[in-house]
Amino acid sequence: MAERRVILSGSTFEEQIGYARAVVDGDDVHVSGTTGFDYRTMTIADDVVEQVEQCLRNIEAALVEAGCTFADVLRVRYLLPDRDDFEPCWPALRRAFGEARPAATMMVCGLADPKMKIEIEVYARRPRS
Repeated sequence: MAERRVILSGSTFEEQIGYARAVVDGDDVHVSGTTGFDYRTMTIADDVVEQVEQCLRNIEAALVEAGCTFADVLRVRYLLPDRDDFEPCWPALRRAFGEARPAATMMVCGLADPKMKIEIEVYARRPRS
């Protein structure tokens, strides 16, 4: 049976809603939709580029705890309320995912909090030892 464990970031949302930042199931790593909140302070920047950079720091922390890096990401989903906010994020996204070139989707949709300008979800596979 494959190892299954959860990774928590300390976000109050995880406790209130009942989910984990990431789930490791064997070599598969599923990172929940992650926003630009700094989970230590539960604050979020107004600027979408600052939010995407914080999203990526939050995702990277979960990936590292799972034994992965951005290079192990196979799938990424970008969720944004405003499609015009996507292009300014491209340089930061290219720095994170440019090596791995994961399959990707961008969707325009509402997010849980109007302060959120982007949410990113990733799927990765841990490297074989």
